[in-house]
Amino acid sequence: MNYRDIYREKSNTHSLPMGYVLWIFGFTGAHRFYFGRPISATIYFFTFGLLGIGLIVDLFLMPSLDAEADWRYRPGEINYSLAWIFLTFLGVFGVHRFYMKKYFSGILYLLTGGFFALGILYDYWTLNDQVSEVNERSSFI
Repeated sequence: MNYRDIYREKSNTHSLPMGYVLWIFGFTGAHRFYFGRPISATIYFFTFGLLGIGLIVDLFLMPSLDAEADWRYRPGEINYSLAWIFLTFLGVFGVHRFYMKKYFSGILYLLTGGFFALGILYDYWTLNDQVSEVNERSSFI
C-alpha cells in the first residue's frame, strides 16, 4: 500500500452507496452533481441521462467518480452526503446553509424560498466546493 492509497482511505468524502442511490434518479443528473460533475449533470438533466445510455455507462463508472470526488474534496467537520440530503430535500428552507454555518444565507433562503429557487440551482453547482471550503477553514481553527 503506497502513500496515495493510505491518503485515499482517510479522505473518504463521498459515499459510493449514496452515489448508487442517486443513480436511480440519474436522468436528473443527481449522482453527477453529488460527485462534483455539474456540467455533465446539467447535460444529463436536459437529455434524460443522455437518453439512458449515459446511465448505463455510469453504472460502471460510479467507483471512479467516487474515487475522484474523494481526491478532489477536503474531508472535515461537514459531511458531504448530509449536506446533499439537506439541499435536495430541504434546500428551499436553507437547512444545508445552516448546517454549513452560513447563517445569514440560511435565513435569506428561509425567507425567500431558497432565494427564489435560483440559490438552490447555484448550490447544486457549487455545494461540494462550498463544503470543501468550510472544511478547510475549520481545519485551521
